[in-house]
Amino acid sequence: MASVFDVAAFILKKKKAITAMKLQKLVYYAQAWSLVWDEKPLFKERIEAWANGPVCPALYAEHRGEFTVTEEPKGDAGNLKKAERETVEAVLRDYGDKSAIWLSELTHKEDPWRDARANVPDGQRSSSVITHAAMAEYYSGL
Repeated sequence: MASVFDVAAFILKKKKAITAMKLQKLVYYAQAWSLVWDEKPLFKERIEAWANGPVCPALYAEHRGEFTVTEEPKGDAGNLKKAERETVEAVLRDYGDKSAIWLSELTHKEDPWRDARANVPDGQRSSSVITHAAMAEYYSGL
């Protein structure tokens, strides 16, 4: 199985330079749509429902303090299998031209993030996990 760093490396190979926030949202949507289209997770690292939307803490730790990300040294884009690359490419076609803020606002309207933060006040920190089951159920219905 690929890691979140491999997925990030693939996204950065395609997009060259994007904000850390946008990278987080694209990784999230890649995971969500992999669960629907491929019926399996794209990577094992967890995604949490943070105040600004879904965040993979492992990826966040790697790029903490960076506004723009141009490379993922921990990842290898070549570790993605053909079907996984196709899933990420489809996500980039649909979401890749959107801004980080637009993507964040979109996640705030969707059940997986909202449900994971059900008892958390707006703007408050949270480490509530957005489950694979929640993502698969919600996005398969779209």
